[in-house]
Amino acid sequence: MNVLGNILWFLFGGIMIALEYIISGFLMCITIIGIPFGIQSFKLAAFALLPFGKTTQVVESGTGCLSSVLNILWIFLGGIWIALSHLFWGTILYITIIGIPFGKQHYKMVSLALTPFGRTIINKN
Repeated sequence: MNVLGNILWFLFGGIMIALEYIISGFLMCITIIGIPFGIQSFKLAAFALLPFGKTTQVVESGTGCLSSVLNILWIFLGGIWIALSHLFWGTILYITIIGIPFGKQHYKMVSLALTPFGRTIINKN
């Protein structure tokens, strides 16, 4: 079922969301300060390309409060708009019966789009 969901997701808009994340990742990587944000954008692009069968998990690392500081900067630099766009598309897709699985994936991406630092993407088995 995950393969079919990923194929339909890819064909009906997943590629556009992933391209949006990839383009913004390249733009963020132009400056040295933006490289960590660009890397997180590439992580979001990989997740947005094939989201079915994957989930996010909080990583306990020894970076201290660095991920919290970067998440706060991320929210102000555009994370809130990305999260709101996923929330909007998830709500629109939930209106239709066929779009419910896709809306669920958008809702799953809201949390990751809002605070991507300190998280990793894992496969659900």
